[in-house]
Amino acid sequence: MKNFDYIGLGFVSNDHLAVLPFIPMDTKVKMLSHAILGGGPAGNSTAGAAALGMNAAFCGTVGDDADGRQILETFTRQNVDTSMIKVRKGATSAIAYLWIEEKTGNRSCAWTREGLDELTADEINPEAIAHAKVLHLDGHNAAGAIAAAKVAREAGVTIMYDAGTHRDGMEELLPLADLLICSEEFILKLTGLKDAEEAVRQVYAKYRPKVCGATMGIRGSMCFDGKDFVKCPAFKVEKVVDTTGCGDLFHTGFAVRYLDTQDLMECQRFGAAVSAIKCRGLSGRPPAAPTRAEVEAFLAAH
Repeated sequence: MKNFDYIGLGFVSNDHLAVLPFIPMDTKVKMLSHAILGGGPAGNSTAGAAALGMNAAFCGTVGDDADGRQILETFTRQNVDTSMIKVRKGATSAIAYLWIEEKTGNRSCAWTREGLDELTADEINPEAIAHAKVLHLDGHNAAGAIAAAKVAREAGVTIMYDAGTHRDGMEELLPLADLLICSEEFILKLTGLKDAEEAVRQVYAKYRPKVCGATMGIRGSMCFDGKDFVKCPAFKVEKVVDTTGCGDLFHTGFAVRYLDTQDLMECQRFGAAVSAIKCRGLSGRPPAAPTRAEVEAFLAAH
């Protein structure tokens, strides 16, 4: 059996990205450019890990339609193994539509996986998961994710949970995560608090991951390991083409660097660099997602 360093399990889609002079509301606007590229939180993270030199594989579901074939082909081009992806006969693959403001790179997103059954617990590959270094979860495919996380926890595999949106199954996933890095919106909603730092401390105390943290967009990130509370600013980016996937790739960078060192600032800084470089291009996938050499050169210059 082939061993993988990084296994992503969750949502993958074809993203329709439209760059616009402004994001319209109740009016029309001509696109400046348009592309159909791979997407999805776990999908982006896994392709980003491959770009950083990790032996990566994705676990999830697609339909047997044209979008499903494109998703598989895109992963293959990006050096992501697809052997653990289940192809659903007669199903429609997940898609997303993203509107990107040309001046700022800010984006709005609408997605659907309607008609596509999620991964079941008996469809995961326990042997592959048990031999991985990182299992990355985004909260989608909850039954499969919970089963995979239990296998990973038993085997000592580092579990990264990119907690971005509240969804079914999250209460079972939260105590299984080693690296529980939430969006600020997620962790404030989870705790009912208005202060992200206090929310991070409370979530750490409740679930006891190795690291609990929150991402805050251009305001950077914060992490707590029970001893040290570290805040890391985001890098300033002169020209932002597209912010799609920035959070996904921050999680990738954090997890990859965590394998080298458990220093919170080092992990956050590496993740912030991956995220900043990604802003140079459309989507959260290569070639916008950087290589390890590009990240190290960026950090040396900043």
